Amino acid sequence: MNRIQRVRDNLKRAYDAGRDSVRVARSLRPAPDPERYDDFVLPSPDPELVHNSTSSRDDADVPQPLRIAAAWSWRLIVVGVIGWALLQLISMVSIVVVPLAIALLLSALFGPAVGWLLRLRLPRSLATFLVMVTGIAAVAGTLTLVVNEFIAGVPKLTENASAGVRQIQTWARTGPLHLSDAQVDQSIDSAQAWINSNTASLTSTGIATVATIAELVTGLLLVIFATFFFLRDGRMIWRFIVRLFPVNARWSLADAGDASWTTLGAYVRATVLVAFIDAVGIGMALVVLEVEFAFPLAALVFLGAFIPIVGASVSGVVAVLVALVDEGWVVALITLGAVILVQQIEGHVLQPLIMGRAVAVHPLAVIVGIACGVVLAGIIGALVAVPLIAVLNTGVRRLSRRRPEIPPHAEVVTTGGA
Repeated sequence: MNRIQRVRDNLKRAYDAGRDSVRVARSLRPAPDPERYDDFVLPSPDPELVHNSTSSRDDADVPQPLRIAAAWSWRLIVVGVIGWALLQLISMVSIVVVPLAIALLLSALFGPAVGWLLRLRLPRSLATFLVMVTGIAAVAGTLTLVVNEFIAGVPKLTENASAGVRQIQTWARTGPLHLSDAQVDQSIDSAQAWINSNTASLTSTGIATVATIAELVTGLLLVIFATFFFLRDGRMIWRFIVRLFPVNARWSLADAGDASWTTLGAYVRATVLVAFIDAVGIGMALVVLEVEFAFPLAALVFLGAFIPIVGASVSGVVAVLVALVDEGWVVALITLGAVILVQQIEGHVLQPLIMGRAVAVHPLAVIVGIACGVVLAGIIGALVAVPLIAVLNTGVRRLSRRRPEIPPHAEVVTTGGA
């Protein structure tokens, strides 16, 4: 009996221990959610379809191409408004901006000469002064020769022009038009009447031109002084401008500025070389053909070549017209052939060989830039359009490339000038 009692007690203790373990496990289990049903599961709502580039369901409902187009559109509008405001500001202070732009081009042209004198251990101010004096003397001497030759040849050119007008009158009577003397005289009278009726406007234009002499003199003085200080203190000015920007942007901006300045210098020097070759080629043809104003026309070709593609062609047309008035149709046609030959050599040999190494700008961008420059700022706009495009092209390329890691406390050191 005692043995049976012990077995029963053991079973009871085991049963009680099992019940206690079950109670402990139930006490540790989280309370059931009364809203949760195991037998009937309610459908959950669709998840929010929000793209990484959107902030709400409403944006996600808009098609992605439309979102991208809208993002581009408002950004372009902001850039366009800022550009328009900048152009308005430049037009308001054009009397300052234009001389500074010309001074930058001259600084890029004269910079290597100043550097050569500095390598000879000359003081920076003295080297800059010598280069400026030499440049001004060369420009003044060239203008003096052009003006003197022009004054000496005006009487003969006027006489030839009068003879040309008489030839046109004779051709109008005896040529295919068969105009009568009365009709020719009526045409001449109409031209004289137009001139007389527009005398007031022509006079006012002349007065306005005289009124701008002061502005021209002021701009010329500003060009001289700005060029001098750009050549002497250009690097210091550029460092000061770079330090105005945040530290993280200084290295990229300094590198882009140095590369852009190198491009501008290469462009100006290449343009001068191409313009000189064009002027020599057309000038030699005019000398051989004994056309009046050969040297002034060559100087005009040299200046016109600073406007790529368009300038040299326009100045060449002027040379052809002078040859037509001075020597007749045969010499004019030969001059036209010489101008076309020089332009072909420039377009297919000089531009790719010399200019292509200086700046990598597509001819379409050149044409569009010149057209926009003419519309916005006339001759000055055409002059600065291509170098501006070249500088922006180089600067944007440098800013968009991956830059190396910059030490946190490194000092910005630039090597270019302003």
